[in-house]
Amino acid sequence: MKIKEIQQELAALGLDGWLLYDFRGINPIAQNVAGLIDAHITRRWFCLIPAQGEPRWLVHKIETSNFTSVQGSVALYAGWEELNAAIHALLAGVKTVAMEYSPNAEIPYVSRVDAGTLEWIRSIGIEVHTSAELAQRMEARLSEAQATGHQTSARLVLQAKDYAFKWIGSQLRDGKAITEYDVQQVILGQFDEMGLVTDYPPIVAANAKSSDPHYAPTSTDTQAIKIGDFILIDLWAKQKDPDAVFADTTWVAYAGKTVPARYVEIFDIVKEARDRAVRFIREKWAADERIHGYEVDDCVRAYITEKGYGEFFIHRTGHNIGTVIHGNGVNLDNLETRDARALISGICFSIEPGIYLTDFGVRTEIDVFLAGPGRDGVKVTTAPVQNRVLPLL
Repeated sequence: MKIKEIQQELAALGLDGWLLYDFRGINPIAQNVAGLIDAHITRRWFCLIPAQGEPRWLVHKIETSNFTSVQGSVALYAGWEELNAAIHALLAGVKTVAMEYSPNAEIPYVSRVDAGTLEWIRSIGIEVHTSAELAQRMEARLSEAQATGHQTSARLVLQAKDYAFKWIGSQLRDGKAITEYDVQQVILGQFDEMGLVTDYPPIVAANAKSSDPHYAPTSTDTQAIKIGDFILIDLWAKQKDPDAVFADTTWVAYAGKTVPARYVEIFDIVKEARDRAVRFIREKWAADERIHGYEVDDCVRAYITEKGYGEFFIHRTGHNIGTVIHGNGVNLDNLETRDARALISGICFSIEPGIYLTDFGVRTEIDVFLAGPGRDGVKVTTAPVQNRVLPLL
């Protein structure tokens, strides 16, 4: 565990400690911070990381084999009465702790501790604060190696995208019948050749299906791709190292020579919204101003609404990216949630506005890494970005 860094953050937040808690995998944040992500633990465990001193663990007597190498002291319990006495001892002298919950469930990605456990801890006289900012600082910041690996993944994912669109064009020119599922499998084949892995097959969507942001074809639910179709591809992958970080991008194309004006019109609005988000972040970042996730979403959503399509932008502007595709850092969101966490150095996130009409939907997605202070510290890692609908013939 990153004890020194955690204690520095606890001091800055004025908290006595971070109380990690998990039961049968309900709290992946606690598992990850504690270094127990792959452990098979069936009973409740706690770990108090105090603002000063060594961590203090409380674990069940039948689970001791999972905690033989942890840093700090380990106390044991078996029965519930023993546990109740032990939790009082663990928290003796502590007044304030961070735990994985979010007031009013504003950030559900952080709400991992059940209500009953919160009630129990509070009944001891402990004031519980959300660990949202603390977890972001410990989990979402990329190491130098991770940042470099992410950029490698981004380059390869863009190559797979290029290959897929060229393949579609060549198949259509040759008069061959292809489906969305065929294209998806071509992309997965490219991932295999590149040494990339993904948690779910990519989205390949034609025409009206592109209006469903989470549609993905299967072998039994797919449709043909024909000349004259509008096509959206959303693909994400990372290298095989468990600590590798995902790259995620979405592009759109037209299976023809001249892109119809309606597609151009909607794409240009979405593209400008995307670029406004980048400019907004760069200007505030250069001025060393605090940027909340919801503010970026507001910037993007206001422009799309101004253009008359606000009701068709039905998801957040962007999500945190880490070793899982949707990480535990700040999201660019004031629609699904109001994410008041700040953008901080070392995090990676997507910017992906969209407009989803009945007959087609447009999304353009890029990844951004905050490398450091100053305008140049805001790095678009999935470059070059898409600036026009791709004609495939």
